[in-house]
Amino acid sequence: MNNSWFSSAEGPFSYTVEESFHDLRLDQFLALSLDQFSRSQVTESIKSGEILVNGVTVKPGYRLKPGDVIDGIIEIYSEPMIPRPQDIAFEVLEENPDYLIVNKPPGLVVHPGSGNVDRTLVNGLLFRFGSFKEVGDVFRPGIVHRLDKDTSGVMVVARSSTAHANLVHQFKNRQVQKTYLALVIGEITEEHGRIVAPIGRHPVHRQKMAVREHNGRYAASNWRCSTRFAHHTLLELHIETGRTHQIRVHLAHLGFPVAGDKLYGPSKDHAMFPRQMLHAWKLGFTHPGTGIRIDAQADLPDDFNKVLAQLEAI
Repeated sequence: MNNSWFSSAEGPFSYTVEESFHDLRLDQFLALSLDQFSRSQVTESIKSGEILVNGVTVKPGYRLKPGDVIDGIIEIYSEPMIPRPQDIAFEVLEENPDYLIVNKPPGLVVHPGSGNVDRTLVNGLLFRFGSFKEVGDVFRPGIVHRLDKDTSGVMVVARSSTAHANLVHQFKNRQVQKTYLALVIGEITEEHGRIVAPIGRHPVHRQKMAVREHNGRYAASNWRCSTRFAHHTLLELHIETGRTHQIRVHLAHLGFPVAGDKLYGPSKDHAMFPRQMLHAWKLGFTHPGTGIRIDAQADLPDDFNKVLAQLEAI
């Protein structure tokens, strides 16, 4: 399945397998039970981990046994429109023929997707640097990594096909150093620590990720205390892997969720903070053309600094 395609979810659903379906393939059972979907749609959702049997991922050809519990959703994919140039505000920190380093503001989606068909960083890149449309994926040209909508900070964007391939390779092989600043709820007494906990799709709330000891992908995050406040702590984090929502999931798992995080934090916390207080602070990579080490940094945005000033005054 082309990962650039938009998706929407149908479900969730839950089935308990009866004796009459013993030894039937999982994909065949679901194609019969959910006849509004094609066999290929069912198969793709099984492969992507959106459908679980007894709480774990299995292959489409898994042979069912009586009493098996099947839970999940079906992902519906549709091809998006090619993004169009739009005047979007973002800061360019460095520009050269191989790449751009940009400072993504909070609230800006990186590329078009389900629910965000335009007004993204990609639309802004096309407006200011039209040649991007020829780099990499036509639906998200130049993009080699992403930040969540409400996470601010530094990103590198490829400006040539050669640079795009090189940077994708660096990210895939964990050769890029990523450092974040996160304001968390609670007072952490330790000076530093390391979190190693596998991350996978939440078994019930499918829009969320979760620590999944038996069904997750390896994820590691390192943190150290930067500043302590009365009821919050500012952390500096270096992540070794780049799983979806990794920092947010790991910190919530520790009992210190990111302040303002509507998905993983407490609801009573939301009024105090304008967004999830997470910022991509530094990015270290190898120049795709010269091989020289590049260290980029994006200063904290105004909304983050304002919150820190308020906490210092308490």
